[in-house]
Amino acid sequence: MKNAFRVAVIGGDGIGPEVVDAAIPAIERAARIDGATIAWERMPYGADHFLRSGETLPDSAFQRLQNEVDAILVGALGDPRVPDQRHARDILLGLRFRLDLYINLRPCRLLHPDLCPLKGDRKIDLVIFRENTEGLYLARGRSSNVGTPEEEQIAEDVHTAPKVTRIIRAAFEWAKAHGKAHVTMADKSNAIPAHHIWQRIFAQVGEQFPGIERDHYYIDALVMQLVKRPEQFQVIVTNNLFGDIISDLSAQLVGGLGVAPSGNLHPGKVGLFEPVHGSAPKYAGQNTANPMATILTGAMLLRELGLAAGATRLEDGVGQALAAGIRTSDLGGKMGTAEVGKWIDDRIRGSN
Repeated sequence: MKNAFRVAVIGGDGIGPEVVDAAIPAIERAARIDGATIAWERMPYGADHFLRSGETLPDSAFQRLQNEVDAILVGALGDPRVPDQRHARDILLGLRFRLDLYINLRPCRLLHPDLCPLKGDRKIDLVIFRENTEGLYLARGRSSNVGTPEEEQIAEDVHTAPKVTRIIRAAFEWAKAHGKAHVTMADKSNAIPAHHIWQRIFAQVGEQFPGIERDHYYIDALVMQLVKRPEQFQVIVTNNLFGDIISDLSAQLVGGLGVAPSGNLHPGKVGLFEPVHGSAPKYAGQNTANPMATILTGAMLLRELGLAAGATRLEDGVGQALAAGIRTSDLGGKMGTAEVGKWIDDRIRGSN
């Protein structure tokens, strides 16, 4: 088993560098539980670098990320000094598309009961498989009469059989590997004919996994059910746009974006891991941002590298911090970014 890994780090913009700096010591310490070491390779790409150089992500950096590192950790991207967010789009969406990271995996697990805004004793533990390379995010379409009363904007919603098949198969395979018995697919095929492909392929692939129950919701009904009874869901698979929307809703059910991790994956290729929250520029440098999403993202990163014990220890550390009241202000606490990260790191150190 490989025990030395190289991880590229793009701190990015706003609070991105702060949450990364707070999370890295705990991630590194957790990796040692599995007898592994991590060499971190810092990369400068983000708004500051773009405004200084005009460079987003040069091809030489892309080649290095593609071929010479084991994983990529991104803090957050987005800066009001770049109104069109060109740098963020080129780096984040560029890496997703160019590396063909077709799985956007977003776990939503309730780590402490008081984080859930719903009434009652809730046991929420679901994952969302969002197709990451097609749909409206391809930005295909056309514009006409821009700026006039007759302006028209047309966006093409693209779904192809090979890519729909592989994301649905990935959801079923993950469910089987993790002992889950239920996969749900969401579309809007009652109003959007292009979504019928999801219905057909979901049925075809599902038949190959006879031990797993499958069901389907139109996206509006799924959103309603997520709020009404989220416990009924284990694995949800859907398209790019719908996955983007319901993953934020699901995150809010378990505490908000401050505890929401994600991974962009393609089995056999380098993965890109990022907390779901944005760059929140107005909070940059104030030591108030929640680093838990980045620490939990680090757990996903370790698990994809085969370091399962370390990943579990990171998740446990976050749960213990929440139980002990070690929280930033978004979760009702009074601790700072660095202090929360250090507390979790110290707890992992003490458990070894």
